[in-house]
Amino acid sequence: MQNALPVSASSLEGRELKGVSANQGLMDILNIHCMSILYWCSYGPEDYRDTESDLGDSSNIKPASGKGSRPGRRHMMRGCLCHFTVKRLYTRPFLALIIYNQRNHVDKTGAPCHGILDQDAVGTRAMYAPRISEELRQKVMSMLYVGVSLDNIIQHHTEEVQRHGGPHNRDDFLTRNDIRNMERLIRNSSHELHANDECSVKMWVQRHHKHVFFFQDNSGSEPFILGIQTDWQLQQMLRYGHSGSIASHSAFGLNKLKYALCSLLVFDPSRNAIPVAWVITSCCVGQGIQKWMLSLVERIQNKDPRWRPNAFLVDDPSFEASYIRGAFQCRVLLCLWHVRRAWVKSLLKKCCNFDVQRDMFKHLGRILYCSRSGPNTLVAIEEFMQIFVDQCAFMDYFRIRWVPRIELWVNSINTLPVASQEPYAAIESHHLRLKSKILNTKHANSWHRVDWLIHALTTELHSLYWLDQYIMETGYLENLRDESFSTNSWYKAMLIPDIDVLLYEENLQLAKVVSQADRSVAYTIWNPGSEFSFCDCPWSRQGNLCKHAIKVAISCKKQQVARPLISAQVYRQVLLNLLQNPPDDPLVLDHAILHATRLQQDIKSLEDLSNNGLLQPLSPEVNTQIADNLLLFSQLH
Repeated sequence: MQNALPVSASSLEGRELKGVSANQGLMDILNIHCMSILYWCSYGPEDYRDTESDLGDSSNIKPASGKGSRPGRRHMMRGCLCHFTVKRLYTRPFLALIIYNQRNHVDKTGAPCHGILDQDAVGTRAMYAPRISEELRQKVMSMLYVGVSLDNIIQHHTEEVQRHGGPHNRDDFLTRNDIRNMERLIRNSSHELHANDECSVKMWVQRHHKHVFFFQDNSGSEPFILGIQTDWQLQQMLRYGHSGSIASHSAFGLNKLKYALCSLLVFDPSRNAIPVAWVITSCCVGQGIQKWMLSLVERIQNKDPRWRPNAFLVDDPSFEASYIRGAFQCRVLLCLWHVRRAWVKSLLKKCCNFDVQRDMFKHLGRILYCSRSGPNTLVAIEEFMQIFVDQCAFMDYFRIRWVPRIELWVNSINTLPVASQEPYAAIESHHLRLKSKILNTKHANSWHRVDWLIHALTTELHSLYWLDQYIMETGYLENLRDESFSTNSWYKAMLIPDIDVLLYEENLQLAKVVSQADRSVAYTIWNPGSEFSFCDCPWSRQGNLCKHAIKVAISCKKQQVARPLISAQVYRQVLLNLLQNPPDDPLVLDHAILHATRLQQDIKSLEDLSNNGLLQPLSPEVNTQIADNLLLFSQLH
């Protein structure tokens, strides 16, 4: 049609207004109290099929029409009589009545005048839709947002059309003028739809309601919450979230942005994180989780009722695990990436001695994993502060920022399984990309506005992730790929040969990895295989999770030479607690025994394989751990 449908009209097409029949009384009311817009097909109503193209000044005559301009190109006018009227009440502008005066695309003789049913249109652009598809529009807009030139877009598109054997639809006729129109749209667009930020956000929500899965305005005791998910993000969540993991990356920009940002991430086959939803909220994201999570799950399952993730990773202990478990019907794991990064960054900033840094980091890990039967959390903190009493700057930070919350984290670790380190690198890569695009100081004057954050997320950042996936799926435009973000430390660790990893079985306190850039250099990893390992490479010294630490962790797991992870020790403590305090409910006890039996069988099978030489022999310490666990399982029976 000549103009884009109003947002509400497209969702109400062919329906009656609020279930009220369109009788004469309703029509009279609408005619008096409503605004009416007439929409014509772009191929009509004038007919220039038989008119010569060289008619002089008559070529500038615009066809008469209703409100709103059509493309108006003479070669498109084929006498199509399809048109409809949209009526909206002034008092209720979000409701619309659509009245089709002529639904079929025919001329005054009643014959099809464009499309595949029109024989005269075969081989011309009139055979196809008058405009490019939303899919191609998204593709071109994403390329423009990331800086691809018009010439490169045209060249790439032409090569694609030639690959599949010539033009077959309107998209294949993409022109420079189409791209210039989109360039103009980007250039003239602004995040500031209104001088008042709240009004601007409301206007954005109204214009992009199909990308909003939840919206609650800041009023009285109710916090501001906005949930955003584009169609492309929904597709990625359906694709990679099913039987995969979903991770939360919460509280981003808490100290700089007006409201904090929470991203929900899924992981592609290359273990890269893709943001599939954004939640902007004025409160702690865990407090309002019941409000927006159900809407998100319903949106997904309306597309695919069979969709189920395998696990949901939370990085904030305030998240209600039981609610997430019920909404997504999956396991809930605790992700410690945020805690780890915050502590490392602060240690590097406030402590100058490298040896002291790694010792403090190791002690912090022990505090976090205080078990119920082990030392009390406050006792462990007091001991930590006494040992490193001379590190005043870090102790002040730790006392103010973490002591009030550490008990909550310890309790969460004792009640929730801890996620493995595998997704940490992907989450970190996403965090660094967000930081480079959103918290760039050149945007500092806009940080106080929510509408700017929405605009930045849904345009440039969204386009960067779209381009990454497009390159990965098609192999095209590889020269535009940003390797610093599209390949994370886990992916880079996979490229390090096993022979470049040096493990000292007689000293499990350190390991070495040969540098891939300079083979004369070897980096040292302390506390290898642990969640709190520490490397002396430049990337790690900036507070990041490096490829060397990841490679060593993989090698330790493969060769079974490292000490059990602290999370595994906590798991063993949970088994002990279960043994000492068996549940009163017989159904719960039967369920626990069933799982314990399965675990016992799995562990026994692995032990048999190891004894038969099909696996590397287990270290004495691991054998002892297995024997203890088997004893615990047998006692549960």
